[in-house]
Amino acid sequence: MSNSTTKKVRIALVGLRFGGAFAPIYHAHPDVEHVAICDTNEELLNQYGDKYGFERRYTNLDDILKSDEYDAVHLVSPIPLHGKQSFEVLRSGKHCACTVQMATSLEDLRAIVAAEKESNRNYMMMETAVYTYQFLYAQEMYRKGEFGRVQFLRGAHYQDMVNWPPYWKGLPPMHYATHAISPLLALSGTRATKVNCIGSGLMADELVQQYGNPYPIETAIFQLEQEHLSAEVTRTLFQTTRPYMESFTIYGEEASVEWHMEDGPLTVFKTAAQQGERGRKSDVTLVKAPSRPDLLPEELAYHITNQAILDPNNPHQSVLQGNGHHGSHPHLVHEFLRSIVEERKPAIDAVTAANWTAAGICAQESAMQGGKEVIIPSFE
Repeated sequence: MSNSTTKKVRIALVGLRFGGAFAPIYHAHPDVEHVAICDTNEELLNQYGDKYGFERRYTNLDDILKSDEYDAVHLVSPIPLHGKQSFEVLRSGKHCACTVQMATSLEDLRAIVAAEKESNRNYMMMETAVYTYQFLYAQEMYRKGEFGRVQFLRGAHYQDMVNWPPYWKGLPPMHYATHAISPLLALSGTRATKVNCIGSGLMADELVQQYGNPYPIETAIFQLEQEHLSAEVTRTLFQTTRPYMESFTIYGEEASVEWHMEDGPLTVFKTAAQQGERGRKSDVTLVKAPSRPDLLPEELAYHITNQAILDPNNPHQSVLQGNGHHGSHPHLVHEFLRSIVEERKPAIDAVTAANWTAAGICAQESAMQGGKEVIIPSFE
């Protein structure tokens, strides 16, 4: 994009059930010229537009793609549509942000990577887990070298999808696993190269029919490209009693961090100054990770500092403060927009997103083969 220091981005946001949490953040960002909203539910579209003052409204993505009034599209549509829609956005000459997962097949991942390159437009997967307060705190520890040598990584995502939209019914757990996988790969700055995954539990027959997946729970061991590192990931979607949680654990030689409960603090372990005769001793601290408005333009700081302001009439209940997923939403919007304005790749570009997503796709393939090792392709 020319005139990168002054050009403002014109963006359309597609899907308001969850996407409604993002539209006001785009509207507030100093790099945005105008925001359009799009949803196939015309009643929701008009209710939302009237309430929050969005005049540009669409019920069809194709109309946005044909228009020359938009530079970028943020897709917050159902998972089965992500691959096709992301490809179409990029091929239309527009930048594309897309909620997770990037796609559900390796073929679609390859197509999006190729489309990003051929179109010379940016693709960014909007992975919330790598912009939470908790992850940013652990990432800062890592950058300061506080962990020493990282020895092992663990992630988990527990969620029950009863009564969610029909496409979720029986979805393979590892096809929606980047919330658990991405913090591990982002922190270590590497990718997963091979996986062994085991399914567990019994799924109701009605949940097996749509995707042929028999497992409510899957656990995978990933070998990472850094040869000394491996990671364990557990994902649940159905018939398992456990509160919602996207957790990560980092075990290092000099420090470790565990995060196990959604509203709980981080547990930080550091090698104690005074050691006993046998076994290394650790000091244990509970840490509430701080918000990071210093990483955002002033116009967006409101969206993470006013955490208590919710709107019960909005479908996602976070439209006024944008603080969903532990403060990640404003960071995602800011990174996507700045990557366009600065004419650079975003932090989670197509290759990175494909590597993170392929890990889960290949894990599901392994689970369906009784835990057989599966090589995870690279998209470099």
